Amino acid sequence: MKENLQNTTSDQPIQDALKQYTKYWYWFVFGLLITFICAFLYLRYSTPIYQVKASVIIKDESNSSGFLELSAIPELGNFMSRYGNSKIEDEIAIFTSKRLIKRVVENLNLNTIYRAVGNVKTSELYGNLPLTVQYLDSESRTERRPFPIIFIEIADDSTYTLKVDNSSETGTYKFGERVPLQFADIIVLPNLADRDIFEKYTGTTISVYHFDVESIALHYQSKLKLENTLLNSHVIDLSYETPTPDKAKDFIDVLIDEYNDDAVEDRNQITRKTLSFIDSRLDIISEELDSVELDKELFKSTNRLTDIQTEASIILESASEFDKRQLDIATQLELTNTMIDYIENEDQNELLPANIGLEGQDVVTAVSDHNQLLLQRNRLLKSSTTKNPVIINLNNQIEQLRSSILQTLKNTRNGFQISLRDLNYGESSLNRKIEQVPSKERVYRDIERQQSIKEQLFLFLLQQREEALISLAAIATKAKVVDNAYSSNQPVAPKRLFIYVIAFVFGLLIPFIGIYLAGIFNNKIANREELERLLQKITILGEIPRVSKNANDFIGPNDRSIMAESFRILRTNMQFFKRSANLKSDKGFTLFVTSSITNEGKTFVAYNLATTMALTGKKVILVGADIRNPQLHRYLAAGDKSKKGLTEYIVDDSVTMDSIIAKSDNVDNLHIILSGAIPPNPAELLLMDRTVDFFAELRSRYDYVIVDTAPSLVVTDTLLISSLANMTLYVVRADYTEKKLVGFISEAAREDKLKNVGVVLNGVSENNFGYGNKYGYVYGQEKKSFFKRLFK
Repeated sequence: MKENLQNTTSDQPIQDALKQYTKYWYWFVFGLLITFICAFLYLRYSTPIYQVKASVIIKDESNSSGFLELSAIPELGNFMSRYGNSKIEDEIAIFTSKRLIKRVVENLNLNTIYRAVGNVKTSELYGNLPLTVQYLDSESRTERRPFPIIFIEIADDSTYTLKVDNSSETGTYKFGERVPLQFADIIVLPNLADRDIFEKYTGTTISVYHFDVESIALHYQSKLKLENTLLNSHVIDLSYETPTPDKAKDFIDVLIDEYNDDAVEDRNQITRKTLSFIDSRLDIISEELDSVELDKELFKSTNRLTDIQTEASIILESASEFDKRQLDIATQLELTNTMIDYIENEDQNELLPANIGLEGQDVVTAVSDHNQLLLQRNRLLKSSTTKNPVIINLNNQIEQLRSSILQTLKNTRNGFQISLRDLNYGESSLNRKIEQVPSKERVYRDIERQQSIKEQLFLFLLQQREEALISLAAIATKAKVVDNAYSSNQPVAPKRLFIYVIAFVFGLLIPFIGIYLAGIFNNKIANREELERLLQKITILGEIPRVSKNANDFIGPNDRSIMAESFRILRTNMQFFKRSANLKSDKGFTLFVTSSITNEGKTFVAYNLATTMALTGKKVILVGADIRNPQLHRYLAAGDKSKKGLTEYIVDDSVTMDSIIAKSDNVDNLHIILSGAIPPNPAELLLMDRTVDFFAELRSRYDYVIVDTAPSLVVTDTLLISSLANMTLYVVRADYTEKKLVGFISEAAREDKLKNVGVVLNGVSENNFGYGNKYGYVYGQEKKSFFKRLFK
């Protein structure tokens, strides 16, 4: 039993706190209704945002095999992974570069935006437009501000009405006519090829926005998102959120095409440079070959030679191997010298010729790596500066690789020269064996050898040129499309569920905050619980409900209203209070009814309490002792309102008690004495001896003397005569009496300024009614419908 009592006590503060909000439940319902209506209207008229996506794979033909080989080494696995991710980030930087996006904007004319103006919302038009606007001479405009908005309304197939925003420029023009405006000349062209679209927007106002390409490119650059979501992969996901998905799909698809074209153009530079080098070498070797052939022809004609001497055939066969080796080494030496001259004389930013026939895989690989790094640096320079750490690092790598290639070629040349010298020495020994061979034959053989070298080199370069041309024609795109641009079926914003959740939260939160702040800033007493906390040592005898405007403010016989029951409870609690305070209940019990300030309802409480007492058969007299602001006369009939009252009785000895007593029309046992004329000196008047005699005589005649006195905090009248009372009923009005005024009640009771103080809370709203009062307890009363009780 004790445990249940403790649980109930511990739960009481929570219940009290919740009660402060649940009693205003209708505000929460109203708040939810308003926020849900706002959410519905927002979703109804807001522009849905869709997400457009695409996926591509960045192909890396040059370094793919090298990556696979190095990835097999565990220690280099993490390094190669980081290098691969860094390369993908470089490609993402190129994708999002302003240079490429500007090309897309110009190709799709995205810097001109068309919108259909509606009554509530404006929708963007794209694709099959009813008209197009051409801006002439807009390229010469240097300002970065957007052009003024143009409003066009199609009148018929040949005319339209034009108006410029925030300008007086307006008029009717013909389609195709050049219209001079302050900021640019325009031409409006109708889309008569699609009559359905044209007629659909006839009579509709179309707003045209024109921006410079730079601003629109920056806008698209800020909204475009690229991610490499798969670890250690070359897949890039492109996404763009927009209210016009068709425009975004075209933008992403064209952006991918522009990226591939840009990458192909970069790779073609190597091939074009190689072709240029081969063509230049072919011209030189062709001239050298012509010169050798002329020398041969001249030598043979001068020396009348027709064939090689038969006697030298055996020696020549022995020397054929030397000749073959000399030919190969001389060819490689010539190519090496040519390559060294090209590297030393050409600009360091130029690409090196590849696949020209040099032996040695190290040199070929180094040249290929040098060209790839140079291309990568040039591509990054398009969207970056030379101070970029990545560019600086690439420059260092290119410089080191170029120096390494040059040193390798020089070492190779030295090796070829040594080999050629050894072969020449061997040839000299053979030449000594054929001393009998005429010197003319030896000269002839040198000429033929030179001719053979030039012919072989010429044919080799022709072959390389054909291979370069084939490579130029067969270059594939760099970005392979995995998924073309596609739009989500459902809008990504606004999210309906999220908006309704937010509306639900704010629908509860706003009333909660309002009630909470109202409670913080409210300095009025709202209910019995607050009054009990402020008056811990003063007894609260009852609560009186608030009287509605159209209801009677007095009770009568057989009254079973909540107000009548409240006064009956007050009467009963007073009996217990008298018993606990050892107050005599004999004839002539005097009860003063007072309050702190005016308009707290003390007269109302005094009259109805007197009526409740009289209904028990007791003789009750109600005295109006508020002689400064009398209000008791409103409860008397018109004929009794002119009667003399308390003030006349005190100042005039000739006035008798019976002459000032009026009988209530409401209850037989209730008599009323008005306050009388308002005196100039009310405080001094109440201190006269006749006042004591007045109350003494009333005690002898009546069972209860209930006195409606003046407010105790405002004037001193009540305190002057408080010693004449057996008990004081102090009236506090809910939602009217300030909390700071309640301190006077405790002070007056503690200092015995007022006798046996009990407090009644008047004007309590039904929501704040304590205990069971708000439920009522009546029989035979009509039960109100749910809607009547709800709206009440």
